[in-house]
Amino acid sequence: MNERSSVAELAHSLRGELNRYSPGGKLPSSRALVERYRVSPVTVTRALAQLAAEGLVVTRPGAGAFRAERRTATAVVGDTSWQELALSADSATELVPRAVDASGVLVTLAAPPPGVIEFNGGYLHASLQPERALAAALARAGRRPGAWSRPPTDGLPELREWFAREIGGSVTAADLLITAGGQSAITTALRALTPPGTPVLVESPTYPGMLAVARAAGLRPVPVPADADGVRPELLEAAFRATGARVFVCQPLFQNPTGAVLAPERRREVVRIARAAGAFVVEDDFARRLVHEDAPPLPAPLAADDPDGVVVHVCSLTKATSPSLRVGALAARGPVLERLRAIQVVDSFFVPRPLQEAALELVGSPAWHRHLRAVAQELKSRRDLLTGAVAHQLPMLALPYVPYGGYHLWPRLPDTLPEAAFLAAALRAGVAAAPGRPYFCAEPPAGHIRLSFAGVAGPTEIVEGVRRLRTAVDELTP
Repeated sequence: MNERSSVAELAHSLRGELNRYSPGGKLPSSRALVERYRVSPVTVTRALAQLAAEGLVVTRPGAGAFRAERRTATAVVGDTSWQELALSADSATELVPRAVDASGVLVTLAAPPPGVIEFNGGYLHASLQPERALAAALARAGRRPGAWSRPPTDGLPELREWFAREIGGSVTAADLLITAGGQSAITTALRALTPPGTPVLVESPTYPGMLAVARAAGLRPVPVPADADGVRPELLEAAFRATGARVFVCQPLFQNPTGAVLAPERRREVVRIARAAGAFVVEDDFARRLVHEDAPPLPAPLAADDPDGVVVHVCSLTKATSPSLRVGALAARGPVLERLRAIQVVDSFFVPRPLQEAALELVGSPAWHRHLRAVAQELKSRRDLLTGAVAHQLPMLALPYVPYGGYHLWPRLPDTLPEAAFLAAALRAGVAAAPGRPYFCAEPPAGHIRLSFAGVAGPTEIVEGVRRLRTAVDELTP
């Protein structure tokens, strides 16, 4: 049993015993708890800290732990109905309503009920995360001189240098800002590049989190169809011409949700078309470190070959490590960099220095490359297993493209299998998948689901999850 589960079990046991003690009564000593439950002193300390955080016990250094006094105050139920008018007062004058719909994002963040297999995850399963390397990096970072002092607003110079080398080309540390992950960087970029009420071009389908950011900023997402080779340049050019947009957001590598890679002949075309329209390309390079073991050499980021500053590049360490290592970077050239910097400083001042120091420790350690190799091998194995299981158990699902990077598949549903009904039946069968509808900013051409093979525990769950999806199909098939 690992330390985390031991702490949870001990906290549960102690919680059930609190009624034995009167308010203010002293609990057994830490030594007594160690002997009674046969756990380590660290486990006892952490379990008591958890109960203290819940307000159930009070710990006093040198005296021990005591049951907390009963709370006598009752919550006051207020009248918040006035907020309906306050929040909607300006909606009549807004060109684009800025109410935030986070449902498409929450699908990949919310934890399903116990026993449900998570094909809807957006991050690596805990078994794939470099937990030991992260813990060691965080411990070393905390001992660095100045680790808890204020960092430069642009980010630590050494970390900016590392991200610049990763992007390549002529990008330098002077072109970079350290951000609190990719989502924060995209939010900053869209706020900097285009005013509320204006259109922003997006791939169709595309990442729901980006659509939510755009709409929350008062922007109007306009879809540009993509295929297995990425966005279609002739349609991108037509969209710029028809809308007057000044921003195009894309994921040229392992696009979410299709997994497509922008074809070599289209890469220069996309930048050329945007430059001719006087527009920026926001390049979300979120999955570069989730390449599969059998992948060919990867194309460089669009930003690496962009001397004119057309491309604003977004990248992050989060997807390849842990959802809590929210460290990323924004790269840009020209006057736009100052605007990006100003917005970030006003919004958040800077990314916490201990987190930046931990990121530096991680990527500079031998464990970093070992981790990337292990992830590449495991993702390839899981992709192949899921692809084979879908082909065997769910032949009615079309899977025209199998990616060589990223963490998910994007099957198309037949017209006879409604998306919402299928997902509901799947959940009843004990498996959660991400719906396809939130990935489209206009009417979708067909029903889809997104199946993540990175967020499950391993091969056994993949096979069982597909079997449960087949059960859902059978439930809906006459």
